[in-house]
Amino acid sequence: MDKAKEHILARIRQNKNSKRITACEQSIVAGESVYKPIEPDAPTCFKQELDAINGHCELLGSEQEAGKWLSRFIEERGIPYLYCRDVYLAGLLASYGIPVSCNQVDFSAMQAGITGCEFLVARTGSVIMSSALPSGRQMHGYSPVHIVWAYTSQLVNYLDDAYEAIQAKYGNDLPSSITTVTGPSRTADIEKTLVLGAHGPKELQVILIAGAPGTKGNS
Repeated sequence: MDKAKEHILARIRQNKNSKRITACEQSIVAGESVYKPIEPDAPTCFKQELDAINGHCELLGSEQEAGKWLSRFIEERGIPYLYCRDVYLAGLLASYGIPVSCNQVDFSAMQAGITGCEFLVARTGSVIMSSALPSGRQMHGYSPVHIVWAYTSQLVNYLDDAYEAIQAKYGNDLPSSITTVTGPSRTADIEKTLVLGAHGPKELQVILIAGAPGTKGNS
């Protein structure tokens, strides 16, 4: 063995023997949780995390409040229609007077698309999508503005909770694609300058409604 190779191996052995124990490893040894707590509650934690990565979460008390907020949003942005492949969601939005298109002819020209989701991860502000949803694979990757219509009943604390929930929901018939969306599309490959929308939606808006589907409220 040549001297250079022996020198490299000697340094590897030295580093291995003198490896520092990280804070994470110390926590595991001590039996402590390595996860940050969900504070002050799951909806607020999700909103704070998503807002911190250039996304936006609107916390609303009912579907009616969500419909009113969404109507104002598209009016202020001058968005002519929301593209939606989820027939149930499209019907719900139409009942609130929100212009919606499910026509494939309008897909490529859409300014904003709306979908449901599988779950929301409070600790990371992530949205879990899958190919089993009515919106399919394309919507969360193509829409210039991706709007997610979701409920607090879909919140889980951590990413592993989301995967366990997916497993429980689908069993052995898992979707062919499961995607974790954390904020709008971004890259900093060129001169370390952050660019949003480089290879997907430039904007992520999550409408988070208290309760479960059918939360009409009195507003």
